[in-house]
Order: sequence, then C-alpha cells, then structure tokens
Amino acid sequence: MKEALAIGQSATFTNTDKQFENIVISGLGGSGIGGKIVSQLVADDCCLPILCTNDYVLPAFVGPKTLVIISSYSGETEETVAAYNEAKAKGATISCITSGGKIAAAAAADGYNCIIIPGGQPPRSMFGYSSVQVLFTLKAYKIYNGNFEAEISNSIDLIHAEIANIRTETKSIAEKIVSRIPVLYSEASYEGVAIRWRQQINENSKMLCWHHVFPEMNHNELVGWTGGDNRVAVLMLRTEDDHKRSQIRMDICKKLMGEKCDTIIEIHAKGSSRLERAYYLIHLGDWLTIDLAELRNEDATAIPAIIFLKNELSKI
Repeated sequence: MKEALAIGQSATFTNTDKQFENIVISGLGGSGIGGKIVSQLVADDCCLPILCTNDYVLPAFVGPKTLVIISSYSGETEETVAAYNEAKAKGATISCITSGGKIAAAAAADGYNCIIIPGGQPPRSMFGYSSVQVLFTLKAYKIYNGNFEAEISNSIDLIHAEIANIRTETKSIAEKIVSRIPVLYSEASYEGVAIRWRQQINENSKMLCWHHVFPEMNHNELVGWTGGDNRVAVLMLRTEDDHKRSQIRMDICKKLMGEKCDTIIEIHAKGSSRLERAYYLIHLGDWLTIDLAELRNEDATAIPAIIFLKNELSKI
C-alpha cells in the first residue's frame, strides 16, 4: 500500500476535464474486487453512480459520457479485454489499471490513461496496489476528492500496530472453522469486504463458502436457517459504520442462528475511518485464509481449477 501510494502520486493523467454522467469499473476476481470495495467507500461523497461489472459485456447506458475504469492485473483477462473493446466502440472515456499485457498495449496505442503496477504475482495478492489506483483514478477525473491518501497512510500504521493481535485472532478463528463451511455476513455497505473474504477463502484455503448482507438477508436467507446445522460456521463482520437498525438485526439474528449452529464468531473492525476499517478487515481476512490453508495442508498460491478452465477455453 505504501508503494501503491507512490505509484498513484506519480501517475500522469491527461484529458481529465470531461464531464461524466456515470462510471463503470470493469474487472474480475482479484483484479475487480478493488473496484467494488472502493465504490462503496466513496459512495457517501461521490455525486455520480458507480457500477462494477464482472462480465464480458457492459451495460447499454455506457457511452460518451461514461468513464470506464478497466482493471486487469495481467492485462490478459479475456472478459475485461472484451469490455475494453466494447467501451472503446461506444465512445466511452477509458482509464486502465494493469501490469501490462493486451490492456497496457491497447491503452498505449489508443491514447488512454493507464497506471502500471508491478507484475508477476497472483492478482489477489496485489489488492493493495490495484484498489489504491482506483482511488487515484477517481481523483484524477475529479470524481472523488476525499482525503484517502492520509487514510491509507493511517491504515498502514494501523495494520503494523495491530499485526500481532491480528495473527493471534486469525489463528484462533481458523482452528474453529477449518472443518466447517464458512458463512459470511456484513452490513450492506461492506459487502465488497465480505466478497473479498469469500474469494480469498475460495482461492487460498480451497474451501466453499457463501456470503450475504444485512438487512437483505433478513428477507430471504434468514428463513433458510430453519435448516441450519453445525456443518457451517458463521463469521459476522461488524463495524461502527453499520446502520443502527442493522446492528440490532445482527444481534437478533445471532441468537436465531445460535439455535442451529454452535460456531458464530464476530469480527470487529478497527480504525478511525471507513477506509481504515475496510483495509483492516481485508488484511485480517487475508491472514485467516492463509492460516486455513496451512491447517488444510493446501498451497495458498495454487489455483489448479482456474488454470484448467483457462487451458480448456484457450482450445476453443
């Protein structure tokens, strides 16, 4: 994150004075989750709608008054390359975040802004780089002017100060849930963080899990808990930003779930701002998935299923 700040502060943007009506952030997996999380972090201060897409295609409304942020760590993600080409065809303004590949080459050839971040790592491990660049891109286009640089610096200090406590907490949680199916819950405005946890549990720990958010889960999934049992473990991500009524809902639902499940763990965010609390939870969740991988004797970096899928797709 410290290096990401330096990259963003030295990035050069041109033609940033255009007026937009909407923003689309296109990216998948470890490359795309930063856009989802950032879109929620800036929601209270951003006057334009931000939509995150994880697909080959873009919404029909995308056009000359749309800023499309293309985020592909490798620069080769086929869905994101397709979205880039569609955004270009529709006359949208494009700005890219990548380490190279087709996206970097296309941005250079087409004259679009592009932030280059270090390559050669699993995309999910570069979240600290890519997510920060989404913030710098929104700032460059005068869409978001929050004091995020100071908040990121504070987040770095917070993580350093809390790392010993984080490691103790994650090891304890991992031992309690390693043989269960994790079920993640957060308040709606932190759904991006819950998705990050789910993705990391999937890829690093090689475990299935699911997530849902308050208050929406109270209108559907809560009834499903009638069939709940001890095969699952509930992890509730909680912050002081959670809506007061959602906090009450969480407390009530914890009791209801406790009648069916004996493992319910609350994880409380630390930090003095929404951004700090989000990055704190992300860091904690990432370590948890490493601890789970070790307990399960899994290689956290290996993704054989995804590699197999990509190899099969390349034949078609």
